Amino acid sequence: MQYHIEGMDCASCVGKIETALARMPDISDVQLNFATEKLTLTLDPNGETQFSDIEKTIKRLGFGISAITDQATDLSSESSSATEQPHWWQSRKGKQVIGLGVLMSAAYALSVVFPDYGMWAFAVAVIVGVLPFARKAFALAMTGTPFSIEMLMSVAAIGALIIGEPEEAAAVVFLFSVGELLESVAADRARAGIRALAALVPKTAILLDAQGGQRDVPASSLQIDDLVLVRPGDKVSADGIIMQGASSLDESPITGESIPVAKTVGDKVFAGAINMEGALHIRVEKTAADNTIARIIELVEQAQASKAPTARFIEKFSRYYTPAVMAIAALVIIIPPLVMGGEWATWLYRGLALLLIACPCALVLSTPAAIASGLAVGTRRGLLIKGGSALETIGRVNTVAFDKTGTLTEGKPRVTDVVTFAQQYMDAQDKNAILALFASVESASNHPLAKAIIDHAKAANIAIPVASKAHATAGKAVHATVAGRSLTIGSPVYAADQTSITAKQNAQIEALQNEGKTVSVLFDEQNREVLGLIALRDELRDDAKEGVAQLHTMGIRSIMLTGDNRLTAQALASHLDIEWQAELLPEDKLRLIDEMKTKTQIAMIGDGINDAPALATADVGIAMGGGTDVAIETADVALLKSRVTDVAHLIALSRATLSNIHQNVIFALGLKAVFLITTIFGITGLWIAVLADTGATVLVTLNALRLMRFKNAHQ
Repeated sequence: MQYHIEGMDCASCVGKIETALARMPDISDVQLNFATEKLTLTLDPNGETQFSDIEKTIKRLGFGISAITDQATDLSSESSSATEQPHWWQSRKGKQVIGLGVLMSAAYALSVVFPDYGMWAFAVAVIVGVLPFARKAFALAMTGTPFSIEMLMSVAAIGALIIGEPEEAAAVVFLFSVGELLESVAADRARAGIRALAALVPKTAILLDAQGGQRDVPASSLQIDDLVLVRPGDKVSADGIIMQGASSLDESPITGESIPVAKTVGDKVFAGAINMEGALHIRVEKTAADNTIARIIELVEQAQASKAPTARFIEKFSRYYTPAVMAIAALVIIIPPLVMGGEWATWLYRGLALLLIACPCALVLSTPAAIASGLAVGTRRGLLIKGGSALETIGRVNTVAFDKTGTLTEGKPRVTDVVTFAQQYMDAQDKNAILALFASVESASNHPLAKAIIDHAKAANIAIPVASKAHATAGKAVHATVAGRSLTIGSPVYAADQTSITAKQNAQIEALQNEGKTVSVLFDEQNREVLGLIALRDELRDDAKEGVAQLHTMGIRSIMLTGDNRLTAQALASHLDIEWQAELLPEDKLRLIDEMKTKTQIAMIGDGINDAPALATADVGIAMGGGTDVAIETADVALLKSRVTDVAHLIALSRATLSNIHQNVIFALGLKAVFLITTIFGITGLWIAVLADTGATVLVTLNALRLMRFKNAHQ
């Protein structure tokens, strides 16, 4: 059986549901993926448990459930329904927060105008707010999770009501509701990344029949050995092999690399790649369920499912704190009168005071208050951090893995060198004249390298001669006639076949290539004379070196993982003083991240779809703000300003937040421990207990607000 589960805010919900189902007879192999919200289980058809029993149990726990009937179209239906996701204020939790906010506002107003009735107004707000949590806490207790966060909140609120502090009870319930809502919104945003992956492959394909006829068919219906047409500007509809045609393909949606790759007959292509130039006939090699995009989706889902989530501190602590303090309060009320002949009224008073001290208001606020301040500071700096768990984990990272293109580099090739060889271009204006010829020959091309050359010439205010008879040799060269001369721009290998490149010229070419640059050679076809060359490179971001140096200063190891060639990677890495691995496929990056995770806490920073599995499987995934939507949605953090130095600021902010959380927990538990003892021995009374609780809350809040002064890693 497979179901779609709705309403899971954090990974701890998975444990609650799996625990409840595991207690039911005739159910086995229960697996729930938090990222995809899919529940799979095996049900004995002859057992006493029915489908309806499973649905009732899930709904009783406060989650929605619906059966998945068509597995083949499940992912595409999720993608098409992405625009139908309700806004936060339309959800059940959103309405609950708004309603509680209105009730609390009315209660505060009533307490000011009619002080005698304010207490009752707050009591109504508490009862209305705590009822859903109490109902869920009871259901969880009946299904194997007795001391859940919902139980803790319910006891805290009801205890505060009993003691006569409805204002505090109302505030705790409201803040907890807001936290649940924010977690729900963050979870939905994260899941949107998987839905966006499916949208990369076009919905339809042009199928060619044996007679050459064309017809539009759903891309999901393509079978192995089908022949499809991919026109210029279209996305490739399936993984396959080119049977006819030649073109340059922009594979950046898949690989993250910015420079298109020349493809011709016999070359493999990936679904989702963009055809830049000529029409292609492609023989399908993999079905939609097994293509590159589908495999990346599977990798992301597996990585998110296997990532060990940071359980909420209060959830863990409440397993011991709540039952222990409730048991102590009960013993304080019952044992002294029965065993030592104490007065029931006295010990009931002390027990109630103890219950108020046990109210975990300050403790519950200790982590969220610090997290809220940290998230606010991060947002102000352009650091989009998706939840408190991510913010906590970042501070423990001691290794940072960078993708190259679009992360450490700008993701756009730029002209770095223009060299002249021809004798007639040896005066001061040589480079401009050669650059003008390069731009003229490339003027008919829409290749990114050609655009970079033309933009460079225009920026230098160079007049570009008009070219004629422009054509291309796919994947090798471009040709054009300029001022009556037949000129060609090609790779050094192509130029060496067509002309005589001298040893000196070849040494210059190799020197540029060793610097990680792409070299194009301009030559005259008629006299086979090499006129000059131009070098381009995807340049480092202005702050890349500073950002890596800051991490080194903080004691954090940095490593660059790239799909680019080894020469380019080595040249950039030596400039940055960073470790590197090159020529990596998406699965290679994932494997390396998995290997490093066994030895260290690691963060992965990338911007392309190929980085999505590694971003998901790392302890923390960080996406550059200028990257693909899928990378941003998959990651735990997005650097909206795309600054490498923000990585160090992010880690420093997390470390400051963790320190603040530890201080808050010490404040909250320390004060409670002191007054727990003094209350039991009758040294302090009810009003001191109230002061201890509210005092701890004030201290925790003020300490958390100190984080708002955080500015950067240097500070």
